[in-house]
Amino acid sequence: MNNKICKLLVLTLGFLTAGCASTPTVDNGNNDPGEGANRVVYDINDGIDRYLIKPVAQKYADYTPEPVREGITNFFDNLTYLNVVFNSFLQGKLNQGLSDVGRFAVNSTIGFGGFFDPATAWGVPKHDEDFGQTLGVWGMDEVAYIVLPLLGPNSVRDTPGLATSTLLNPLFYVSSVVIGPIGALGIINTRANLLEATRVRDEAALDAYTFTREAYRQRRINAIFDGDPPVENLDEFIESDGTEEGVLIIE
Repeated sequence: MNNKICKLLVLTLGFLTAGCASTPTVDNGNNDPGEGANRVVYDINDGIDRYLIKPVAQKYADYTPEPVREGITNFFDNLTYLNVVFNSFLQGKLNQGLSDVGRFAVNSTIGFGGFFDPATAWGVPKHDEDFGQTLGVWGMDEVAYIVLPLLGPNSVRDTPGLATSTLLNPLFYVSSVVIGPIGALGIINTRANLLEATRVRDEAALDAYTFTREAYRQRRINAIFDGDPPVENLDEFIESDGTEEGVLIIE
């Protein structure tokens, strides 16, 4: 049991990351009732990243050839793709789900465990679905924005997805001896891929916490509506928080 708990924690770190209605909803306002506590956790996370994870990720990016990094990113994307398959079907996207099954099968075999991505070369689209999106499609709003220790931005709605994505990850079922180094590689590789995004945030944002919160929430809205959120609701969302604090639209 302890080994399983350790696996859950490592994989969750590595693969990032109330109230239902009949249709998806857009939450307006900052919806951050625990902002004080969230800012404390954010600052702790930022310190750990600034002095530990980011320096290692920067060295990794500097010395790892781009094709190798791309292959490693493909590998971890493929490991998490069963979660995409699962949630495509839960959202009623039958054709997309079947396409996702094919993509996972092709990349897991011909792509040597996902290190290569022949599915994309053959025109099989890549999708991004998770259980938080599924709950949003089913009509659940985000309830409240939260910042999790080490894991970062999240919401009450999206948090259960951490468990489902981990349980659907094949690495959860292998030895802890294997998970440790692979999970660490996943964390460092993911952080290296975000170096440019965080540089832009640090240079552009008057308040990094607010910038991160709004970028996260807008990205989640965009994901739930498959890139086409209701314009009038999105406009209200942006205006409610004030663009002067550096709000980022992520497509």
